[in-house]
Amino acid sequence: MSQFRRAAAVLLQAYVLSLLVTPFPALAFPANLFGYEQTAQYDVAAFPQWLSALERQLRDDLRDGDCGERRINRCHMAQWLTFLARIRALPPQEQLREINRYANEKDYVLDLDNYGVEDYWAIPREFLGNGGDCEDFAITKYFSLRWLGYPRDDLRIVVVQDTNLRVPHAILAVGRGDEILVLDNQVREVLPHRQVVHYAPVFSVNERGWWIHTSR
Repeated sequence: MSQFRRAAAVLLQAYVLSLLVTPFPALAFPANLFGYEQTAQYDVAAFPQWLSALERQLRDDLRDGDCGERRINRCHMAQWLTFLARIRALPPQEQLREINRYANEKDYVLDLDNYGVEDYWAIPREFLGNGGDCEDFAITKYFSLRWLGYPRDDLRIVVVQDTNLRVPHAILAVGRGDEILVLDNQVREVLPHRQVVHYAPVFSVNERGWWIHTSR
């Protein structure tokens, strides 16, 4: 086994362990995302696309094909795991900034062009190889933070209405104590939610459940 494959195997073991162990203590997610109230809903089955993404990610062994292929990059998983291992010792704020940057470098591609359907929630293997639309950016950021040990209760994939563009959009929200930070594929910086005034949250979801957001 080459040194590269041995390193990839070690990173894979670390990823699996990260889904079981969360070194960051979970805190109650602030209930005022973008200034809206939230109501908990616990039946995640209402979101089959999200359930399918969770199942596919759990089954994914994160191994690559032939990394010696010169014409096509087939090492997205190894590169992703290497990146995550490199930032693991950074302070949380820097981790968030790096993960936002890493994902945002990928191409924005409509689900219809990638998969021939209007709505498909891609896991990191699919997104890192093909690009994706807004929820795909958020999903890869979500699983990146889970790999680093962030508790699921601190993370939300949020579907919002962009009140400027009048279109739906998806972002990742990260609870940090009393603060909520926004990782957005349209913005380079990681911003506190109070600084983002043009998003009206509709619903948010993680592995535990989902929430409806309503104006106060």
